[in-house]
Amino acid sequence: MKFLFDLIPVILFFVGFKLYGIFAATAIAIGATFALIIYAKIRHGKVDKMLLVNGAIISVLGSITLLLHDTTYIMWKPTVLYWVGAAVLLIGNVFFKKNFIQQMMGKMIDAPIAIWNKLNLAWVIFLVLLGFLNLYVAFNYSLNTWVNFKLFGVTSMMLIFVIAQTIALRKYLIEPVEEEK
Repeated sequence: MKFLFDLIPVILFFVGFKLYGIFAATAIAIGATFALIIYAKIRHGKVDKMLLVNGAIISVLGSITLLLHDTTYIMWKPTVLYWVGAAVLLIGNVFFKKNFIQQMMGKMIDAPIAIWNKLNLAWVIFLVLLGFLNLYVAFNYSLNTWVNFKLFGVTSMMLIFVIAQTIALRKYLIEPVEEEK
């Protein structure tokens, strides 16, 4: 469900781009992200750190895009977000001995620490590569192609990556406990 929640600004950006152009889409994405932050705070009493980071990045790069009327900055946004995520995962694991992937998925998977570390590294590599791929598409193809890639390409790659890791980790999956009636 969180995956769909996180897609709302991307979907609204896509629709805004198709209907009104890149600059309106950028403003819509900024507004949608702030709306999600407010909703999360009201509904859950707290806001996910990655949503706050995303809010900060879209605010800064989106605002620069709007002020300078230059699409370069909004096109960098996904890459910056992916690379910040990769850096957090890597630095947390290497320097602070915190595996954030394990913290997020520990209730679903019971795996040895070596497996968690490999999964963390896999996410770091995936996010770094996704960042480079975003830049490649952004600066070698049309704006329309990049916007389509951002929604359909990245979402598909994320889904495939999650499915692949689920298949690879299936022997470590924790069976849900049925509640007694």
